[in-house]
Amino acid sequence: MLRRAALRAVAQQAFAASSTTTRSLVTSQIRVANPRKQPSAVVLAAAGVAAVSALALTDLVNAREKPVDVDTIKKEIVEICDENNYMGPTFVRLAWHSSGTFDKHDGSGGSTGGTIRFEPEINHSANAGLHLAIKALEKVKKNHPEITYADLFVLAGATMIEEMGGPVIPFRLGRSDATSGKEPTQTPDDRLPHADAGSKDKTTQHVRKVFYRMGFNDRDIVALAGAHAVGRCYSSRSGYSGPWTHSEWTFSNEYFRELVENHWAVKKWDGPMQYEDPTGKLMMLPSDIVLIQDPEFKKYVEIYAKDENLWFKDFTKAFVKLTENGVKFPESSGWLKFFGVK
Repeated sequence: MLRRAALRAVAQQAFAASSTTTRSLVTSQIRVANPRKQPSAVVLAAAGVAAVSALALTDLVNAREKPVDVDTIKKEIVEICDENNYMGPTFVRLAWHSSGTFDKHDGSGGSTGGTIRFEPEINHSANAGLHLAIKALEKVKKNHPEITYADLFVLAGATMIEEMGGPVIPFRLGRSDATSGKEPTQTPDDRLPHADAGSKDKTTQHVRKVFYRMGFNDRDIVALAGAHAVGRCYSSRSGYSGPWTHSEWTFSNEYFRELVENHWAVKKWDGPMQYEDPTGKLMMLPSDIVLIQDPEFKKYVEIYAKDENLWFKDFTKAFVKLTENGVKFPESSGWLKFFGVK
């Protein structure tokens, strides 16, 4: 409340000052006949900048005062996916990839900033095709300018996890937006996990290195991998092809059941190495298969294959951590209300 009042006061003072300056300049132009005594271009420009700045600040205060209508935004996200069902899993991937760049050692990366919408990050190899998801969400952003892109990307993923039958993901507003892809928050093209590092051992080490960097343990790694229950790979994007499960729009523990109960062999084709089941309809990436090749990973795969509710619980905890890593949320209830949280 104090924050909003202070901002309004500053805006009003700035606007009043600029208005007074402008009126004075106009009066001078009317009364002074000697052109040498007319106000300089610098003075006029300064007055104009002051007026524009005051109006911009007033708009900012008004935008911040308007609460974020999360429920309505969620409905609009679902409507997008009703029209284009492939967008559901893609929104989950967007939330994941916009957050999975976090480094606990220096605090860089993560969902804050929403930098995935800028070059060069959107062009990173792991983000192929995500420009379509960002483009689809522009309509929502236009309808609700009070929500940041960073919050919107995470909310879209959380919404569709729930909508596709998964757990309800707790969500908090408060992520800020970067203004360009040139800011220090931009991360290099090596933060997200690769599907294949060249061998079983190297891929296992790579997966652990990426997730440990974000502060996760082996149980978290397996829990988050379960999101492969939805969606599929497109050869035009990653080079890999096919769905992980028979129900690619249903968020369930089928991914774990397929890993444990099905038989997987290297696919014979011209593309990158991937695995297929006996029917040839399902696929797994090398980074999926190491989850049943490594004993520590495998024990969690087997647990989740038998207990979907436990997986939902563990996934929710890990996903919230993933999407909140590095975010400096408002601490007081007043600030939370300022950002639209009731």
